[in-house]
Amino acid sequence: MDYIGPQEILLKKHNYQIPCSAHFFNNPPQLTRAKMQYYYDDFNGKKYLDFFAGVSVMNCGHSNDEIIEATINQMKTLQHTTTIYLTQPIVDLAEELSKVLPGDLNKSFFCLSGSEANEGAMLLAKLYTGRNEFIYLDGGLHGRTHLTMSVNGIDMWRTSPTIEPGTHRATSFYPDVVNNKFDKEHTMNESLSSIEKILIERKDKIAALIIEPIQGNGGILTPYPSYFKKLQSLLKEHSTLLIADEVQTGFARTGKMFAIENFGITPDIMSMAKALGNGQPISAFSTTDKIADSFTKPSASTLGGNPVSSAAALAVLNYIEKHALQEHAKKMGDYLHIGLQYLKDQHEIIRDIRGYGLMQGAELVEGVHPAGKKVDDVLESMKDKGILIGKNGIHRNVLAFQPPLIITKDDIDVVINTLDTVL
Repeated sequence: MDYIGPQEILLKKHNYQIPCSAHFFNNPPQLTRAKMQYYYDDFNGKKYLDFFAGVSVMNCGHSNDEIIEATINQMKTLQHTTTIYLTQPIVDLAEELSKVLPGDLNKSFFCLSGSEANEGAMLLAKLYTGRNEFIYLDGGLHGRTHLTMSVNGIDMWRTSPTIEPGTHRATSFYPDVVNNKFDKEHTMNESLSSIEKILIERKDKIAALIIEPIQGNGGILTPYPSYFKKLQSLLKEHSTLLIADEVQTGFARTGKMFAIENFGITPDIMSMAKALGNGQPISAFSTTDKIADSFTKPSASTLGGNPVSSAAALAVLNYIEKHALQEHAKKMGDYLHIGLQYLKDQHEIIRDIRGYGLMQGAELVEGVHPAGKKVDDVLESMKDKGILIGKNGIHRNVLAFQPPLIITKDDIDVVINTLDTVL
């Protein structure tokens, strides 16, 4: 293939794409292929260690032979039909997914994107409860459809000039590090109090609270250990459902199959996407038999759970189990966390390290000010040295470490040593 190079890609992007999507780097590479934990730019002859995984998508590694083989074999036999016809991959996937879902979550609806899965989860909550309003948290990100955008707690991702009525914003479960408010237990109680206030004021109107167990785009924000048990108890008092958005946190990334399992509860509804297909477009929302039985009005997804994506997702679940990726993510995550804590001790600009498993964040500040510009500089320098990491946070000042789960200690050593030099 004749590669046109980054500048020609940027020109075509400018000429033919709607200008709402930005890109990383002042001097971006052209990514032409990838294998397991590596990207390649064949136009410039460069190789990159991927430490972002397409924002927690490629958990099993890029172009993983075992997953690619299953996907291609399915593509060669039956590529697509609609759900009004019977095919086996979608029901096999639903069955295998039920085996790894926490608690009594059992039935699933398949679609294409995380936004669509969250939209469906919220619809299901409306149907089951007969209510129409929702609570969401500061720092949360749940999608780009009108309804899911309306429950985003990050203002930059609320791109519509209007939001859906009946959506109510509560206080985040994580302290404001920049302003030296770092009492996690106090922040937990503030968050729960703000949620309770909404539940009381909107009595019998709130269908569900939607929440990420770890707020990814919010800055890898992690709750106080007892937060979710107290939250679930509070919601049950008000007959309100809990929707866990596992779009970014699911499928072994945090050392558990789903991040909510780190906190000892089972939500009423769970959404998932990204890593389920390891690059193939597929998402789902899952729930209990009782709640699922309330969704009987006609609904379908033309492409959701298609045979090819379902075959890929089945291969993903098999690969995670076969290669013990939960355990590996926990072990490598602990090792990465130690390395990042070392860097925090060496570099005053790092104010906070947080996360679970291979979902870690390092928040950069200058005095009391978010160091968003420095984060961009770090990303650029790391890229120039052959490593791609991410960024997130409400102030875009958090370095995000979310690599494929097949990385090694040697990979982590390279990242930590290089980041030490760059800082």
